[in-house]
Amino acid sequence: MMNRLWLLFCQAITILLAAWFVVTTLQPGWISSPQVNSLVGQVTLREAPESIIQNPGSLAEAAKVSSPAVVNIFTSKINKKKPSKKGAPHQNEPWFQFFFGDQAPSDEPSSSLGSGVIVSPQGIILTNHHVIEGADEIEVAFADGRKRNAKLIGSDPETDIAVLKIDETDLPSPITLGKMESVQVGDVVLAIGNPFGVGQTVTSGIVSALGRSQLGINTFENFIQTDAAINPGNSGGALVDTKGNLIGINTAIYSRSGGNMGIGFAIPINTAKLVMESILTNGSVTRGWIGVEPQNLSKELAESLNLPKDTAGVLISGVLEGGPADRAGMKPGDVLTQVNDQKVGDVVALLNRIAQTNPGDEAKVALLRKGKPMTLKVQVGKRPKSKTKN
Repeated sequence: MMNRLWLLFCQAITILLAAWFVVTTLQPGWISSPQVNSLVGQVTLREAPESIIQNPGSLAEAAKVSSPAVVNIFTSKINKKKPSKKGAPHQNEPWFQFFFGDQAPSDEPSSSLGSGVIVSPQGIILTNHHVIEGADEIEVAFADGRKRNAKLIGSDPETDIAVLKIDETDLPSPITLGKMESVQVGDVVLAIGNPFGVGQTVTSGIVSALGRSQLGINTFENFIQTDAAINPGNSGGALVDTKGNLIGINTAIYSRSGGNMGIGFAIPINTAKLVMESILTNGSVTRGWIGVEPQNLSKELAESLNLPKDTAGVLISGVLEGGPADRAGMKPGDVLTQVNDQKVGDVVALLNRIAQTNPGDEAKVALLRKGKPMTLKVQVGKRPKSKTKN
């Protein structure tokens, strides 16, 4: 009797184990786990709130504030002759390229693309002179897709700044102008524009250097250098700080191939503002001029002229006959050291000192002639459009 009961018990256990194996294999969901279910009810997950909190180090707010004021500029013109190949760079020679597309060498209408920045509620737009140079029509496209025709108020080739105006009541908020006094090497900046025509793009980098000059890009140079990625189509676009304030107008890149190499140049906002105000007031920029051909004074050149050691100044290699400097008695070979008691260490400094003097005003010029100091008074003239003399 006991053996029979034991046999029945073993058979029952075997059947139950077989049934459990089949269920767990084919239908595991039929078997619930009270322990797991209770844990699910106890677990608390922390989720981000509906209002997005800016990530630490994010530049999203600066981009959000400034991007609506950056516009795309489309220009059209008739190309009447093929562009000259003079001055084309050697294959391995570094060169400067504007962030702007090449023109088609034909007599058919061509379209070009650049960028611009709305700086006032009255529809005033800052861009580069080379973006709109020779354009028959100028069209501005907002970030929201709207397009409007723009009118050229004036431009200044010597700083590569142009001022446009659009008649539109519903304008995006104009950008806020920054202060160059607060800009330092190492500051994080954003470049905003329309590279390659793909649409508005924001890139970031730092200010690599300030006061870059003698690059041969413009007559008057005082560039902000940045490594923010900027490419063709960014000409006239905005360089902004981490608060979204405009600190520069993107202008050119240093490149071997035409692409971005991490060295870009922007016109400082203080320069752009001065030029804009002059254009809005007078229709053009008026600068002082004395009619000389200046040359930087190298150490070797100073030694050949028997000048005192550590002499700082600019060699006058040519004087325009009948010009202001000629009438004042300046001669080729003179070394100009000061203008209105301010030292002049290079050609850029001389150009800026004279340009900032109003035409008709008298400038006191200190110079060395054959090693002997002397002073002349020059009645400053109006700088002509020609760039052959300074």
